[in-house]
Amino acid sequence: VQLQASGGGLVQAGGSLRLSCAASGISFSNNGMGWYRQVPGKQRGFVASITSGGSTNYVGSVKGRFTISRDNAKNTVYLQMNSLKPEDTGVYYCYAPRVGFWGQGTLVTVSS
Repeated sequence: VQLQASGGGLVQAGGSLRLSCAASGISFSNNGMGWYRQVPGKQRGFVASITSGGSTNYVGSVKGRFTISRDNAKNTVYLQMNSLKPEDTGVYYCYAPRVGFWGQGTLVTVSS
């Protein structure tokens, strides 16, 4: 199993980024996927998830700003992040809960 996350970077507050997570080694279309965020000194926290059927869920702090989506033809899950805030800074990990596997993370830094 491999989950290859990409798309992180440095952006000013109010800007946008789109994270991607390409999956291999799993039956992607049958798996729900999630994005989590970790900052130094804190536990990894839930950001967003999408079921195999396309139902989505978000942590309250990102509702209305972030959108999780999936492209089963590309075995990829996305996280579109708009109106970014400094508190969105962290390492973002994609997660496949059904197989209990984490990707390697991509760093997002939002400057004020």
